[in-house]
Amino acid sequence: MINVTWMVGDPVAAVLQRVNPIFGAEVHEDIEAVTAHVEATGLVTPRLIRTDDGALSAVDPEGAVWRALTWIPGQTFHRLDGPARARSAATLVARWHRAVSELDYTFVHRRLGVHDTLSHMGKLAAGLVHHGSHRLFAEVEPLACEILGQWAAWSGTLDLPERVSHGDLKVSNLRFGADGEAICLLDLDTMGPMSIDAELGDAWRSWCNPAGEDEQRSRLDLDLFEAAARAYLENHPLSPAEREGLVPGVERICLELAARFAVDALEERYFGFDPSVAATRGEHNLIRARGQYELARSVQAQRSRMEAIVRSAAS
Repeated sequence: MINVTWMVGDPVAAVLQRVNPIFGAEVHEDIEAVTAHVEATGLVTPRLIRTDDGALSAVDPEGAVWRALTWIPGQTFHRLDGPARARSAATLVARWHRAVSELDYTFVHRRLGVHDTLSHMGKLAAGLVHHGSHRLFAEVEPLACEILGQWAAWSGTLDLPERVSHGDLKVSNLRFGADGEAICLLDLDTMGPMSIDAELGDAWRSWCNPAGEDEQRSRLDLDLFEAAARAYLENHPLSPAEREGLVPGVERICLELAARFAVDALEERYFGFDPSVAATRGEHNLIRARGQYELARSVQAQRSRMEAIVRSAAS
């Protein structure tokens, strides 16, 4: 949805992409370093296909950056269909995290402000001040106040150590084979240092919400969460502090995204706007904001049970 993408060949032999300007050409240095390391550990991963002169990407006369990647056959899902798929997804991510934990690399491309929850909450509060005349303000304001209220009551930590992370582990960024098993991670522009609570919080709020992002009635499915949490911790143990941060991290990311989407509703922006879901970008983002807030409430209501699952899995 961010990079313009073509499949090349019949049968497909490669993926060609015109890279969104939000990513500089230097991001390909990071992709090459991480994928070379991951492949060396025995995991499947897309790899950049070099140009004829050996470069990792090419720039056209208009200044657009292009790249080619090897094609990984398989299936893409936008929602997990059961605990078995959740276990497979979590096992793959755990193996990937274990592989990159041994990588000593300084990332060239950095996405500043990603999962800076305090900043996003500040932008939401500022949005209520600056967009009082917006046509959706009467609907956004009470939702925003609830989001800010739940965030004020949130208990967790924001200072866990950073690890090499994928950065966007939503369901559709995992590739599954014909047998239903997860085989590799896709969409690698977002890789970089990130704390594990943010990395897995974003993954699990996506994997464990059967409704998806475009539905207002969202909830965290405890069976999917348990399958994913147990599989991950069996394959990649974490420190006690990191384990304790996992469940608060899910609630945090849900609230953060609810805040982001609420601001986007007032600013009428959404690169993935779908007219079949809502009439405008504002309405589409309002649906997404309500959905993530309902998901945050669901996590909060089930927090003790989720934490018990994590403790049991860790032991």
